[in-house]
Amino acid sequence: MTMIELIGFGIFFICLALCAMIRLAKGPTPADRMVAGDAADNLICCAMVLFSIYSGRGIYLDIALVGAMLGILDTMLVGRYLEGRL
Repeated sequence: MTMIELIGFGIFFICLALCAMIRLAKGPTPADRMVAGDAADNLICCAMVLFSIYSGRGIYLDIALVGAMLGILDTMLVGRYLEGRL
């Protein structure tokens, strides 16, 4: 992969995350907002992985991994809250 392709994919992931953030703000139901937040989290983690490849530093991979793990936890907790079991 060339550097131009990495930058292009990173910008594409960031644009998709911005679209998910708009859905997060305007979502008609709390479940829609939860799905949009989870999608934005995953897209931002993918963009961070691409940035790690681009910059050649591994610290961004660690940050992306922690962000993805916290995103899964957040989705589970909000889902339980919306079901009324929390």
